[in-house]
Amino acid sequence: MVENSKERQDPVQTYKLFTVEHSYFSGKIRAYLRWKQFHGALGAGFEDILATPELIEKLLMTKSGVPSLPQMQCPDGTWLQDSSAIFDHIEASHKQALAVPSPGHAPRQCLANYLIELLADEWLIVTACRARWQPSRAGAEPSHLAFNEQQWGAWLAPDETGEKRRQAGAGFFEASFAISQADSDKPKGPFEGLGQLGMTAATEAAWLASLENIMTILEAHFSDHDYLFGGQPALADFALMGPFYAHFYRDAAPGFDLRTRFPLVAEWVERTHGNDNVNARSYAQTLYGFDGEELTPRPATSDGGVWLADDAIPLGVDKLIGVFFSEMWPVLKTATDCLTQFINSDAHQIGDELPRKSFTASPGFEAYQTHGGSLTHQFTLGGVSAQRMVVANQMWMLQRLVPILEACNGDARLRDWLSDFDSGADFLHLPDLMAGCHIEKRGGKIYSTAE
Repeated sequence: MVENSKERQDPVQTYKLFTVEHSYFSGKIRAYLRWKQFHGALGAGFEDILATPELIEKLLMTKSGVPSLPQMQCPDGTWLQDSSAIFDHIEASHKQALAVPSPGHAPRQCLANYLIELLADEWLIVTACRARWQPSRAGAEPSHLAFNEQQWGAWLAPDETGEKRRQAGAGFFEASFAISQADSDKPKGPFEGLGQLGMTAATEAAWLASLENIMTILEAHFSDHDYLFGGQPALADFALMGPFYAHFYRDAAPGFDLRTRFPLVAEWVERTHGNDNVNARSYAQTLYGFDGEELTPRPATSDGGVWLADDAIPLGVDKLIGVFFSEMWPVLKTATDCLTQFINSDAHQIGDELPRKSFTASPGFEAYQTHGGSLTHQFTLGGVSAQRMVVANQMWMLQRLVPILEACNGDARLRDWLSDFDSGADFLHLPDLMAGCHIEKRGGKIYSTAE
């Protein structure tokens, strides 16, 4: 079933995915579900539904408690919010065409997928947000403000004419983000969120250097392999669709930069997010030769259309994991310690809500997550230090990795591989780090929980 088919499947049988095209995490899970659906591994398939403001207010908020996207209704009536929760549910429910190698057979590839997911979801979101909103500021050069107004207006006012859709986007930007005052000393929306996540005038160059390094690593990697682990996509590819599809590829100003300076990365985005671009050599495509009498098929993608054998880690993936350990892992350790102290302090009772997944301070937690509050911490990037808020969802993702690490940890090659990275061996002690930080998700909200 094609997700936008006019022949609707029985709603009891079909997954209903609620997204918008410009949503960071929608691109991640949409690409993954297309992969599962292509392989016939998703039952009756899924329908991709535009999550209009009306649906968010009247339906999604009542189910998950938050407006965040994506959200999904399962055939059995279960509702899920958060791309990682959706991924885990689908992988557990539909065993065909799994998107992560088995920890028993390929522990290094397995763990690398989840580490790159963390990097994509919770580190690249900073530079991705900057890529979207910097060219939307007043007087920016180049400017893609008109495009950005239009894509947001298509969500806000889908039934209106083109000009009115753009006006809807412009009005929302001004009312919610004060976009004309983005450079003031009291920014709002994404401009405020960038500062809360540690992108300041002092650190901006370091963040941009980090992104340039990641882009360069990927461009070199895709010269040899069509996906991160060979000839078919994996969780890491889909996770990187979050920042890369909606922000670095689809948004106009960064999209031009990506296509002109990193064309192989742009091609990988096309083959991973969709499966109908014949030039991009996707997993859904077959290439043909002709022997004079008939067409002779062969896999369209590199490496025979499969993941690399023998738990091999290509050089490009190795370098991405190096970025994780040199830049993100120290931040995660400090943030986990900070959240653990908060959970066990007089300011919190076990079972109460924690800051949810958000680009800015969560409602009710502003005093803790800003201005040196107890849910902020110092971090260093590129030799420059700044303050950053604690995002509890990152600790939930680390907690989710504990059983995966335990399933991999008996492998000597995995331990040796991790030891090659600065502080990589520390990751083997993740269960100890998380010992005092037990959290759970209920809908779109996060709560502490007893052991």
